[in-house]
Amino acid sequence: MKRVKRIIGTLCILFPVFLFLICGVMLIGISDEGEDGDPAHASGLGLSDKVREYAAFVGDTAAEYNIHEYEKYLLAIMMVESGGEGNDPMQSLGNSGLTEEEKTPSESIKAAVAYFAMLLQKADTLGCDLDAVIQAYNYGAGYIDYVSVRGKAHTFQLSCDFASSKCGGRKVKYNNPVAIAQNGGWRYDYGNMFYVYLVKQYLESEPLPADTANAVLAEAYKYQGWKYVWGGSSPQTSFDCSGLTQWCFGQAGVSLPRAAQEQYEAVQHLELEEAQPGDLVFFTKTYKTDNYITHVGIYAGNGRMFHAGNPIGFADLNTNFWKEHFVCIGRVSMPST
Repeated sequence: MKRVKRIIGTLCILFPVFLFLICGVMLIGISDEGEDGDPAHASGLGLSDKVREYAAFVGDTAAEYNIHEYEKYLLAIMMVESGGEGNDPMQSLGNSGLTEEEKTPSESIKAAVAYFAMLLQKADTLGCDLDAVIQAYNYGAGYIDYVSVRGKAHTFQLSCDFASSKCGGRKVKYNNPVAIAQNGGWRYDYGNMFYVYLVKQYLESEPLPADTANAVLAEAYKYQGWKYVWGGSSPQTSFDCSGLTQWCFGQAGVSLPRAAQEQYEAVQHLELEEAQPGDLVFFTKTYKTDNYITHVGIYAGNGRMFHAGNPIGFADLNTNFWKEHFVCIGRVSMPST
Protein backbone atom coordinates (compact mmCIF):
# COMPACT_ATOMS: atom_id res chain seq x y z
CA MET A 1 0.00 0.00 0.00
CA LYS A 2 2.94 2.36 0.56
CA ARG A 3 3.31 2.80 -3.18
CA VAL A 4 -0.09 4.40 -3.62
CA LYS A 5 0.87 7.53 -1.69
CA ARG A 6 1.99 9.27 -4.86
CA ILE A 7 -1.58 9.42 -6.16
CA ILE A 8 -2.52 12.42 -4.01
CA GLY A 9 -1.34 14.98 -6.57
CA THR A 10 -3.05 13.14 -9.38
CA LEU A 11 -6.36 13.07 -7.55
CA CYS A 12 -6.42 16.86 -7.41
CA ILE A 13 -6.88 17.14 -11.18
CA LEU A 14 -9.35 14.32 -11.63
CA PHE A 15 -12.89 14.44 -12.78
CA PRO A 16 -15.06 16.55 -10.41
CA VAL A 17 -16.85 13.49 -9.08
CA PHE A 18 -13.97 12.95 -6.69
CA LEU A 19 -14.89 16.01 -4.71
CA PHE A 20 -17.76 13.86 -3.51
CA LEU A 21 -15.80 10.65 -3.29
CA ILE A 22 -12.94 12.01 -1.20
CA CYS A 23 -15.40 13.44 1.27
CA GLY A 24 -16.62 9.92 1.83
CA VAL A 25 -20.02 10.42 0.22
CA MET A 26 -21.47 7.07 -0.58
CA LEU A 27 -22.03 7.00 -4.33
CA ILE A 28 -22.10 3.30 -4.84
CA GLY A 29 -25.45 1.56 -5.01
CA ILE A 30 -25.94 -2.19 -5.06
CA SER A 31 -28.63 -3.81 -7.10
CA ASP A 32 -29.97 -7.24 -6.26
CA GLU A 33 -30.20 -7.99 -9.96
CA GLY A 34 -27.81 -10.70 -11.03
CA GLU A 35 -26.87 -11.73 -7.49
CA ASP A 36 -29.74 -13.93 -6.40
CA GLY A 37 -28.43 -17.01 -8.18
CA ASP A 38 -25.06 -17.00 -6.46
CA PRO A 39 -24.66 -19.73 -3.84
CA ALA A 40 -24.04 -18.42 -0.36
CA HIS A 41 -20.55 -19.84 -0.07
CA ALA A 42 -19.47 -19.71 -3.71
CA SER A 43 -16.15 -18.20 -4.65
CA GLY A 44 -13.98 -18.17 -7.70
CA LEU A 45 -17.13 -17.67 -9.75
CA GLY A 46 -16.41 -16.78 -13.34
CA LEU A 47 -16.38 -13.18 -14.46
CA SER A 48 -18.80 -12.42 -17.27
CA ASP A 49 -17.52 -11.90 -20.80
CA LYS A 50 -18.54 -8.24 -20.53
CA VAL A 51 -16.36 -7.75 -17.46
CA ARG A 52 -13.44 -9.55 -19.10
CA GLU A 53 -13.67 -7.16 -22.04
CA TYR A 54 -12.70 -4.37 -19.67
CA ALA A 55 -9.84 -6.25 -18.00
CA ALA A 56 -7.05 -4.69 -20.06
CA PHE A 57 -8.34 -1.16 -19.55
CA VAL A 58 -8.86 -1.75 -15.83
CA GLY A 59 -5.32 -3.11 -15.56
CA ASP A 60 -3.81 -0.20 -17.48
CA THR A 61 -5.74 2.35 -15.41
CA ALA A 62 -4.76 0.63 -12.17
CA ALA A 63 -1.13 0.71 -13.28
CA GLU A 64 -1.38 4.50 -13.67
CA TYR A 65 -2.14 4.66 -9.96
CA ASN A 66 0.50 2.06 -9.10
CA ILE A 67 -2.14 -0.39 -7.85
CA HIS A 68 -1.98 -2.92 -10.67
CA GLU A 69 -1.94 -5.78 -8.14
CA TYR A 70 -5.52 -4.87 -7.20
CA GLU A 71 -6.87 -5.42 -10.72
CA LYS A 72 -8.66 -8.62 -9.72
CA TYR A 73 -10.49 -6.81 -6.92
CA LEU A 74 -11.62 -4.07 -9.29
CA LEU A 75 -12.92 -6.62 -11.78
CA ALA A 76 -14.74 -8.46 -9.00
CA ILE A 77 -16.30 -5.17 -7.90
CA MET A 78 -17.45 -4.52 -11.46
CA MET A 79 -18.99 -7.98 -11.55
CA VAL A 80 -20.97 -7.25 -8.39
CA GLU A 81 -21.97 -3.75 -9.47
CA SER A 82 -23.14 -4.43 -13.01
CA GLY A 83 -21.77 -7.60 -14.53
CA GLY A 84 -20.04 -5.23 -16.97
CA GLU A 85 -23.30 -3.90 -18.36
CA GLY A 86 -24.28 -0.29 -19.03
CA ASN A 87 -22.45 3.01 -19.36
CA ASP A 88 -21.39 3.06 -15.69
CA PRO A 89 -20.20 -0.50 -15.05
CA MET A 90 -18.41 0.46 -11.81
CA GLN A 91 -21.39 2.50 -10.56
CA SER A 92 -18.93 5.30 -9.75
CA LEU A 93 -20.59 8.22 -11.58
CA GLY A 94 -23.79 8.51 -9.60
CA ASN A 95 -23.09 12.05 -8.33
CA SER A 96 -21.10 13.23 -11.33
CA GLY A 97 -23.89 15.34 -12.80
CA LEU A 98 -23.70 13.42 -16.06
CA THR A 99 -26.80 12.09 -17.75
CA GLU A 100 -26.95 8.39 -18.46
CA GLU A 101 -26.17 9.11 -22.11
CA GLU A 102 -23.12 11.18 -21.19
CA LYS A 103 -21.60 8.51 -18.98
CA THR A 104 -19.04 6.16 -20.53
CA PRO A 105 -17.46 2.93 -19.31
CA SER A 106 -13.99 4.46 -19.54
CA GLU A 107 -14.93 7.38 -17.27
CA SER A 108 -16.64 4.94 -14.90
CA ILE A 109 -13.49 2.82 -14.65
CA LYS A 110 -11.20 5.82 -14.25
CA ALA A 111 -13.37 7.17 -11.45
CA ALA A 112 -13.56 3.80 -9.71
CA VAL A 113 -9.82 3.12 -9.90
CA ALA A 114 -8.93 6.56 -8.57
CA TYR A 115 -11.44 6.14 -5.75
CA PHE A 116 -10.14 2.68 -4.88
CA ALA A 117 -6.58 4.03 -4.86
CA MET A 118 -7.65 6.81 -2.50
CA LEU A 119 -9.30 4.25 -0.22
CA LEU A 120 -6.14 2.14 -0.22
CA GLN A 121 -4.06 5.11 0.84
CA LYS A 122 -6.53 6.06 3.55
CA ALA A 123 -6.51 2.49 4.87
CA ASP A 124 -2.72 2.43 4.78
CA THR A 125 -2.52 5.69 6.71
CA LEU A 126 -4.96 4.48 9.36
CA GLY A 127 -3.63 0.91 9.49
CA CYS A 128 -6.80 -0.78 8.23
CA ASP A 129 -7.08 -3.96 6.18
CA LEU A 130 -8.03 -4.60 2.56
CA ASP A 131 -11.51 -5.85 3.43
CA ALA A 132 -12.22 -2.44 4.95
CA VAL A 133 -11.27 -0.91 1.61
CA ILE A 134 -13.57 -3.24 -0.30
CA GLN A 135 -16.51 -2.50 2.00
CA ALA A 136 -15.74 1.23 1.82
CA TYR A 137 -16.18 1.12 -1.94
CA ASN A 138 -19.82 0.50 -1.13
CA TYR A 139 -20.24 2.50 2.09
CA GLY A 140 -17.92 5.44 1.43
CA ALA A 141 -14.55 6.39 2.86
CA GLY A 142 -16.06 7.08 6.27
CA TYR A 143 -16.23 3.34 6.86
CA ILE A 144 -12.44 3.22 7.03
CA ASP A 145 -12.50 5.87 9.75
CA TYR A 146 -15.10 3.78 11.56
CA VAL A 147 -13.00 0.61 11.36
CA SER A 148 -9.81 2.44 12.32
CA VAL A 149 -11.05 3.03 15.87
CA ARG A 150 -12.63 -0.42 16.21
CA GLY A 151 -9.72 -2.79 15.78
CA LYS A 152 -8.56 -1.70 12.30
CA ALA A 153 -9.88 -4.86 10.61
CA HIS A 154 -13.20 -5.20 8.82
CA THR A 155 -15.61 -7.75 10.20
CA PHE A 156 -19.13 -8.55 9.16
CA GLN A 157 -20.35 -7.33 12.54
CA LEU A 158 -18.68 -3.95 12.02
CA SER A 159 -20.28 -3.75 8.59
CA CYS A 160 -23.69 -4.42 10.13
CA ASP A 161 -23.15 -1.92 12.94
CA PHE A 162 -22.08 0.82 10.53
CA ALA A 163 -25.10 0.31 8.26
CA SER A 164 -27.47 0.15 11.22
CA SER A 165 -26.11 3.43 12.59
CA LYS A 166 -26.70 5.12 9.24
CA CYS A 167 -30.32 4.01 8.80
CA GLY A 168 -31.56 3.92 12.37
CA GLY A 169 -31.63 0.13 12.39
CA ARG A 170 -34.17 -0.07 9.56
CA LYS A 171 -34.14 -3.46 7.81
CA VAL A 172 -35.22 -4.42 4.30
CA LYS A 173 -35.77 -7.79 2.70
CA TYR A 174 -32.77 -9.12 0.80
CA ASN A 175 -33.21 -12.41 -1.00
CA ASN A 176 -29.59 -13.01 -1.92
CA PRO A 177 -28.52 -16.50 -0.77
CA VAL A 178 -25.58 -14.93 1.09
CA ALA A 179 -28.06 -13.07 3.27
CA ILE A 180 -30.45 -16.00 3.58
CA ALA A 181 -27.62 -18.19 4.89
CA GLN A 182 -26.44 -15.54 7.34
CA ASN A 183 -29.66 -14.13 8.74
CA GLY A 184 -32.67 -15.47 6.86
CA GLY A 185 -32.72 -12.81 4.14
CA TRP A 186 -32.46 -9.17 5.18
CA ARG A 187 -29.99 -6.30 5.26
CA TYR A 188 -29.91 -2.85 6.81
CA ASP A 189 -31.32 -0.13 4.57
CA TYR A 190 -27.97 1.49 3.88
CA GLY A 191 -25.53 0.23 1.27
CA ASN A 192 -24.93 -3.50 1.41
CA MET A 193 -23.44 -4.97 4.55
CA PHE A 194 -22.64 -8.17 2.61
CA TYR A 195 -20.48 -6.36 0.06
CA VAL A 196 -17.17 -8.00 0.98
CA TYR A 197 -18.78 -11.44 0.69
CA LEU A 198 -20.26 -10.55 -2.70
CA VAL A 199 -16.97 -9.29 -4.10
CA LYS A 200 -14.99 -12.25 -2.79
CA GLN A 201 -17.26 -14.62 -4.71
CA TYR A 202 -15.39 -13.52 -7.83
CA LEU A 203 -11.85 -13.82 -6.50
CA GLU A 204 -9.72 -16.87 -7.04
CA SER A 205 -6.93 -18.11 -4.79
CA GLU A 206 -4.39 -20.84 -5.30
CA PRO A 207 -4.12 -23.60 -2.68
CA LEU A 208 -1.40 -23.17 -0.09
CA PRO A 209 2.01 -24.30 -1.34
CA ALA A 210 2.54 -27.95 -0.46
CA ASP A 211 5.31 -27.20 2.03
CA THR A 212 3.10 -24.68 3.85
CA ALA A 213 0.10 -27.01 3.92
CA ASN A 214 2.30 -29.83 5.17
CA ALA A 215 3.71 -27.58 7.89
CA VAL A 216 0.20 -26.62 9.04
CA LEU A 217 -0.91 -30.24 9.21
CA ALA A 218 2.30 -31.47 10.82
CA GLU A 219 1.86 -28.92 13.59
CA ALA A 220 -1.78 -29.91 14.04
CA TYR A 221 -0.99 -33.62 14.28
CA LYS A 222 1.24 -32.98 17.30
CA TYR A 223 -1.91 -32.42 19.35
CA GLN A 224 -3.85 -35.52 18.37
CA GLY A 225 -5.55 -36.93 21.44
CA TRP A 226 -5.33 -33.71 23.45
CA LYS A 227 -8.48 -32.54 25.18
CA TYR A 228 -10.67 -29.77 23.84
CA VAL A 229 -10.45 -26.57 25.94
CA TRP A 230 -12.88 -23.71 25.34
CA GLY A 231 -10.80 -20.57 24.77
CA GLY A 232 -7.58 -22.54 24.39
CA SER A 233 -5.19 -21.24 21.77
CA SER A 234 -1.71 -22.63 22.53
CA PRO A 235 0.02 -25.82 23.65
CA GLN A 236 0.13 -24.34 27.16
CA THR A 237 -3.68 -24.38 27.38
CA SER A 238 -4.65 -26.92 24.69
CA PHE A 239 -7.11 -25.71 22.06
CA ASP A 240 -10.61 -24.95 20.96
CA CYS A 241 -11.42 -25.27 17.26
CA SER A 242 -10.34 -21.84 16.03
CA GLY A 243 -7.50 -21.66 18.53
CA LEU A 244 -6.04 -24.79 16.93
CA THR A 245 -6.35 -23.47 13.38
CA GLN A 246 -4.92 -20.07 14.30
CA TRP A 247 -1.97 -21.65 16.12
CA CYS A 248 -1.11 -24.17 13.40
CA PHE A 249 -1.29 -21.66 10.57
CA GLY A 250 0.69 -19.19 12.63
CA GLN A 251 3.48 -21.72 13.13
CA ALA A 252 3.62 -22.03 9.33
CA GLY A 253 3.89 -18.26 8.91
CA VAL A 254 0.26 -17.56 7.99
CA SER A 255 -1.80 -15.25 10.17
CA LEU A 256 -5.47 -16.02 10.89
CA PRO A 257 -7.98 -14.16 13.06
CA ARG A 258 -8.87 -15.76 16.38
CA ALA A 259 -12.56 -16.71 16.09
CA ALA A 260 -14.11 -19.20 13.65
CA GLN A 261 -16.54 -16.59 12.32
CA GLU A 262 -13.68 -14.16 11.72
CA GLN A 263 -11.64 -16.86 9.98
CA TYR A 264 -14.62 -17.56 7.72
CA GLU A 265 -14.79 -13.88 6.82
CA ALA A 266 -11.07 -13.76 5.99
CA VAL A 267 -10.85 -16.55 3.41
CA GLN A 268 -12.13 -17.59 0.01
CA HIS A 269 -15.14 -19.90 0.07
CA LEU A 270 -15.24 -23.06 -2.04
CA GLU A 271 -17.22 -26.26 -2.46
CA LEU A 272 -16.09 -29.45 -0.72
CA GLU A 273 -15.15 -30.98 -4.07
CA GLU A 274 -12.50 -28.27 -4.47
CA ALA A 275 -10.82 -28.90 -1.11
CA GLN A 276 -7.07 -29.32 -0.90
CA PRO A 277 -5.03 -30.31 2.17
CA GLY A 278 -4.43 -27.23 4.29
CA ASP A 279 -7.77 -25.61 3.48
CA LEU A 280 -10.15 -24.78 6.31
CA VAL A 281 -13.55 -26.46 6.75
CA PHE A 282 -16.46 -24.47 8.20
CA PHE A 283 -19.67 -25.57 9.90
CA THR A 284 -22.80 -23.94 11.25
CA LYS A 285 -25.28 -24.69 14.05
CA THR A 286 -23.05 -27.19 15.83
CA TYR A 287 -24.10 -25.41 19.02
CA LYS A 288 -26.38 -22.50 19.90
CA THR A 289 -24.87 -19.07 19.22
CA ASP A 290 -25.64 -15.90 17.30
CA ASN A 291 -22.68 -16.53 14.99
CA TYR A 292 -23.27 -18.17 11.63
CA ILE A 293 -20.01 -20.14 11.82
CA THR A 294 -19.72 -22.34 14.89
CA HIS A 295 -16.86 -24.76 14.11
CA VAL A 296 -13.74 -24.94 11.97
CA GLY A 297 -11.23 -27.65 11.12
CA ILE A 298 -8.34 -28.24 8.71
CA TYR A 299 -8.90 -30.34 5.59
CA ALA A 300 -6.49 -33.28 5.70
CA GLY A 301 -7.37 -34.94 2.38
CA ASN A 302 -9.43 -38.01 1.48
CA GLY A 303 -12.65 -36.55 2.86
CA ARG A 304 -11.25 -36.06 6.36
CA MET A 305 -10.50 -33.06 8.52
CA PHE A 306 -8.31 -32.59 11.56
CA HIS A 307 -10.00 -30.50 14.22
CA ALA A 308 -10.36 -29.70 17.88
CA GLY A 309 -13.12 -32.08 18.76
CA ASN A 310 -13.01 -33.76 22.11
CA PRO A 311 -10.43 -35.16 21.87
CA ILE A 312 -8.51 -33.38 19.13
CA GLY A 313 -8.18 -35.58 16.06
CA PHE A 314 -9.53 -36.64 12.69
CA ALA A 315 -13.17 -36.62 11.56
CA ASP A 316 -14.86 -38.10 8.50
CA LEU A 317 -16.68 -35.35 6.60
CA ASN A 318 -19.00 -37.91 5.02
CA THR A 319 -20.75 -38.70 8.29
CA ASN A 320 -24.29 -37.37 8.63
CA PHE A 321 -23.50 -34.89 11.39
CA TRP A 322 -20.77 -33.08 9.50
CA LYS A 323 -22.68 -33.20 6.21
CA GLU A 324 -25.72 -31.61 7.87
CA HIS A 325 -23.70 -28.76 9.37
CA PHE A 326 -21.19 -28.18 6.56
CA VAL A 327 -20.98 -24.66 5.15
CA CYS A 328 -17.94 -24.50 2.90
CA ILE A 329 -14.24 -24.97 2.39
CA GLY A 330 -12.11 -21.93 3.21
CA ARG A 331 -8.98 -21.24 1.20
CA VAL A 332 -6.35 -19.24 3.04
CA SER A 333 -4.21 -16.82 1.04
CA MET A 334 -0.48 -16.63 1.55
CA PRO A 335 0.73 -13.32 2.99
CA SER A 336 1.93 -10.75 0.47
CA THR A 337 5.66 -10.41 0.09
